[in-house]
Amino acid sequence: MSSTTALAPTSTTPATAANMSSDLKPPGQAAAAVKPCCVCKDEKASRDECMLFSNADNPQEACQGMVEKYRSCMKRFGFNIN
Repeated sequence: MSSTTALAPTSTTPATAANMSSDLKPPGQAAAAVKPCCVCKDEKASRDECMLFSNADNPQEACQGMVEKYRSCMKRFGFNIN
């Protein structure tokens, strides 16, 4: 049996038709903070697919372009991948 719990709104502004489509992220630095799992999803999927399903003798070398695209995308969000 599953139970659902209603979460209390985090904002003191009441929900209206005018603000229902507004951004719910908190203002300031909290809104700018992103998790590495939530960015560059397409680049990560392409990189992973290339590495896992490559027919090359050396998939790491064959997929270097995909790896670099993923690294540069992550760097744009402030994550440094070695």
